[in-house]
Amino acid sequence: MSEQNHDAHEGHIASYGMYVLVWLALVALTGVTVGISYLDLKNIPIMAALMIATVKVTLVILYFMHVRFDRIIVPYMILVFLGTFAIYIGLTMTDYGFR
Repeated sequence: MSEQNHDAHEGHIASYGMYVLVWLALVALTGVTVGISYLDLKNIPIMAALMIATVKVTLVILYFMHVRFDRIIVPYMILVFLGTFAIYIGLTMTDYGFR
């Protein structure tokens, strides 16, 4: 019984090195976001910050929430969510642009 429980919990977890690389990428992207915020380029820093935030969220979901190692249906559900979210953000930015 002990072996059976042990086998069920082993397998798809990423290595510590991968977690460190993802963490370093998140720290670097945070630094880029802060750096861009000091630039005076009208609305470009806002869009860049949103794109960087999207990349950061994707990294967190894929690696720290283990979606990359899950069954195939979960990543598709995440893609549907992100697509819907992108549509809402696009519509919001369109509304904001015409005010």
